[in-house]
Amino acid sequence: MKIPKETIKAYALKNAIAHDGKAVQGAVISSLFAEGMKKEEIKDYIKIVNEIISEVNKLGFEKQEKEFEKLKNKVSERETREGLPEIPNTEKGIATRFRPAPSGPLHIGHIISNLISSLYVKKFGGKFYVIIDDTSPETTLKEAYENIKKDCDWIFGNVTKYLNASDRMEIYYKYAEELIKKNSAYVCTCSQNDFKKFSENKKDCLCRKFNVKENLERWKKMLDKKGFKTGEAVLRFKSGMQNKNPALRDFPLARINEHSHAKQKKKYRVWALMNLSVAVDDMELGMTHIIRGKDHRDNAERQKMIFDVFNRIYPWCAFIGRIKFEDLVLSKRKITALIKSGEYSGYEDEKLPTIASLRKRNFDKTLFEKFVEQRGLTEVDKVINSKDFFKALENLKD
Repeated sequence: MKIPKETIKAYALKNAIAHDGKAVQGAVISSLFAEGMKKEEIKDYIKIVNEIISEVNKLGFEKQEKEFEKLKNKVSERETREGLPEIPNTEKGIATRFRPAPSGPLHIGHIISNLISSLYVKKFGGKFYVIIDDTSPETTLKEAYENIKKDCDWIFGNVTKYLNASDRMEIYYKYAEELIKKNSAYVCTCSQNDFKKFSENKKDCLCRKFNVKENLERWKKMLDKKGFKTGEAVLRFKSGMQNKNPALRDFPLARINEHSHAKQKKKYRVWALMNLSVAVDDMELGMTHIIRGKDHRDNAERQKMIFDVFNRIYPWCAFIGRIKFEDLVLSKRKITALIKSGEYSGYEDEKLPTIASLRKRNFDKTLFEKFVEQRGLTEVDKVINSKDFFKALENLKD
């Protein structure tokens, strides 16, 4: 071990203090390049880095600050980085993805959050999937499918394949049934209020008592048009009602939703929810690396639990912070509503922060590439107005 453990711990503590008490692997690994670590040595440091991060993250924030005060002289005064931060396990290329919902236009926020995944595939080779997350029939817009492809072809330029989640429902059904057979999922008919009370009290839901055979019958009843009605039943994952994190307690996997779907019409009545569809797609498509907003940390934990049931190794995962614009509307539904009300002429309106608008204005997309490369894998949120943001982009011009 060329870099002392104390030095690695110092960087982990520094990262934790900067990110709400939680150090992350990617950031700590990247910091070690300032200490002379070579790219080919990453694999030699992964285990000890993870052990130290686990130790540091168990400390309270005040304890982290005290510990860092003792070790801060171990951290190089100036950490420099050119290009993308290094990430592990890239020797054979990577497989990663972007999952936009077809509920409105893609915008600057999607570029900032997802362009880095595209850039890593360009750097290391591999596959970059765009999976249109259309398993919520009531929010799916027909025109969004083609718009998403146009936007992604322009901003990324290296999409390996486009997939629609709604075309993969039978695959999700297969995994749902397997989860039931493995006694890792059950059909719950409790009302939302009743289940909430069970969760708050860390008590098992009454539906948990049913055996595999009974749950398979109840699952069939969910799929049957003559069976359970909308809102009467949901498929839940057996994560444990005593989990210290309430968000992880027996979370839902699939629900009955009889809204007409923009693409599938009335073909399905049971729809996979995000954590089931995402986990299944990540397994089926062989994802190796996932970069997502830090607000998806709980979802990552849920999806890892599903991976564990099938004895699959969860992909390397990094979480990044958001850029919050003070003066831009970034809600896809709000943008769509404002267009319908006549406030904007369409998705290409130059006053909108949409990808369609940027494309029409022939915006230099390489500036976004430089921006996300420079920003790296930070979990720090940033509040900014659009004028200052675009000025910062202009400053990146050669």
